Amino acid sequence: MPTVNSVLGPVDVNDLGFTLMHEHVLNSSAGIPQTFPELVDRDQAIARGIAALKDAAAEGVRTYVDVTTMDLGRDIGVIRTVAEQVDVHIIAATGIWVDIPRSIARGVSPDQLAKAFIRDIEVGLDGTDIKPGVIKVATTEEGVTPANEVVLRAAARASNHTGVPITTHTAAPERVGNGQVQIFLEEGVDLNRVYIGHSNDTEDLDYLSGLIRQGCYLGMDRYPGGRVQGPKWEERTRVVKELLDMGLVDRVTLSHDYPLSFLLTPEMNEERNTYNPDEVCFINRVVLPRLRELGVSDEAIHTMMVDNPRRFFGGD
Repeated sequence: MPTVNSVLGPVDVNDLGFTLMHEHVLNSSAGIPQTFPELVDRDQAIARGIAALKDAAAEGVRTYVDVTTMDLGRDIGVIRTVAEQVDVHIIAATGIWVDIPRSIARGVSPDQLAKAFIRDIEVGLDGTDIKPGVIKVATTEEGVTPANEVVLRAAARASNHTGVPITTHTAAPERVGNGQVQIFLEEGVDLNRVYIGHSNDTEDLDYLSGLIRQGCYLGMDRYPGGRVQGPKWEERTRVVKELLDMGLVDRVTLSHDYPLSFLLTPEMNEERNTYNPDEVCFINRVVLPRLRELGVSDEAIHTMMVDNPRRFFGGD
C-alpha cells in the first residue's frame, strides 16, 4: 500500500481523509528558534497548535500539511509536540521558500541542494528521524530568478529520486506557476506530483485551467484572503465554483495558508484573530457551506478535500 511520511511516521494514503494541503503551525525565519529562542514563545505556539487542530479535527479535518521550510523558521520540535497531542496527521516539508540563503544562492548547484533535500527525506529533518512528506519551493513576483532556478531544479531532482511530491508558493497574478512548470518539465517531473499553490490569488481562469490541463493540482489555498490585497473570500469561492463548472474538480484543493503562530506583537495577533476567528476551520465553517449554496455537490467537495490529496500523495 502507498504511504506518505507524517511527523509520527508513515501513513497509508488511503487514511489521509479530509486534508488541508497548505498550512503552518509556527512561522519565523531561518535559525531564530534555535539561535534566539527568547524571540519564540514555543509553549504558546504548541498550545495554539493543539487547540486549533483539535477544533479542526472536530470539524472533520484528518490531515494537515505543514509546509514550513528552514527559511520560514521550521521548529520540528514544536510540530512534533503538537502532532503527539491531536488526532490529525501532520505532514512536514523539506525545501526552501522565498528567503533563499545567500550562500546557497551564490555557490550551490542544483545537484548539491538536491542531495540535501534527499537526505532530509531519507534520514530526517534537523537532526531528528522525522521525514518530510513533501518538498516545498517558492517563486515570487520576480519570476524564476537564477537562485530560484537552483531551488526548483533541486526540488525536481529530489522528487524524481525519492518519489516525494512538490508543493509550491506562487505569485498567481503574475502567472509565475507557468515558470515553475517549465522547469519541472525540463527536469522530467511527473506533473501529477506537482501542486501549484496560492492559485486563488487570481481570478484568471485561463491561467488556472492551463495549469490543471498540464496535469498539476491547484492549491486554492489562501482563505479567507483579501485582508490586505487580492480577492475577498467570496470571489475566491466563486472562482472555485467556475473551475468545477469547467469539469476540473479532480485537480482542485482548498486550504488556508494560515500560520497558527507568528513572531508578532499581541496587537498584530489580535488583528489576525479578529479578521479570521475561525482560523483553520474557516473552510469548513464558511467556504464549504457557501459552495453548497452555489450548487456544489458533497461528492465534489469530497473529491477536492479527500480524493485529490490522496492522489497527490500517491494514491490511486
